[in-house]
Amino acid sequence: MQARRKSVQCLSPTGLHTMSYQEWGDPFNPEVLVCVHGLARVSDDFDALAKNLADRYRVICPDVVGRGASGRLRNPMHYQIPQYVSDMVTLLARLDVVKMDWFGTSMGGLIGMGIASLEGSPIRKLILNDVGPALNPVALARIGEYVGQAVAFDRFDEALGYIKSISQPFGVHTDAQWEKLARDVLRQNAAGQWIKHYDLGLGLPFKSVTAEQVTAGEAMLWAAYDAIRSKTLVVRGENSDLLSLETATEMTKRGPCATLVQISSVGHAPTFVSAEQIAIARDFLLRDD
Repeated sequence: MQARRKSVQCLSPTGLHTMSYQEWGDPFNPEVLVCVHGLARVSDDFDALAKNLADRYRVICPDVVGRGASGRLRNPMHYQIPQYVSDMVTLLARLDVVKMDWFGTSMGGLIGMGIASLEGSPIRKLILNDVGPALNPVALARIGEYVGQAVAFDRFDEALGYIKSISQPFGVHTDAQWEKLARDVLRQNAAGQWIKHYDLGLGLPFKSVTAEQVTAGEAMLWAAYDAIRSKTLVVRGENSDLLSLETATEMTKRGPCATLVQISSVGHAPTFVSAEQIAIARDFLLRDD
């Protein structure tokens, strides 16, 4: 089974850009699942999950602008959630669906929260993978430190070692799984060196955030979460440094009163490439309730 690569034209304050996406399953299936990756990842992260669910869904996996096969923004300061939400609304219009389900890892979950909080939202079921309205500033700083950092490796094994080092919180994976996780977010430049497959400008918004903006942003995220009416599942890596157990537990008591599942021996964030993790998503999405 192979995905079909498509694209849609989106708008930012500085002009037009393309957002590339992969489509799995029957293109006429009215049951649609949108899977959106984390900050420095790409649509290929969902290959295993999409293959597993393509018998029941038309699965859509976009490269958020600035990543992978998608275009880049002229002003890197627009690499923020409001722009991503706007792009996804354009994508949903292209898909021409009335209702759909959403799987979002980290940043992809925040985008899903933004859409699910809107009146008339098309999201029926929502999976938030290791993310919530309150995010640990220390973890954000850890992620922000490497996102905008330029690297270039002459050999793939060196690049693989780098990806493994910054992705250790993903937990235990086979050698083949690590190689795929690395190849998905790397590309070769004209000199044959392995470099990151995203715009290094993604790191700029992190550097300009103030403590006051963090506090205000958290209040807005909780307000968005409280407005969600979609059936919601929160998945937390047991050792996550981004989503605290306190926040995850609070998410079960307010807003959509989410169901909480924790995955042992994993930090930020579960990759959903193993059969055990895929089963968690499949059971939630296909359960009649």
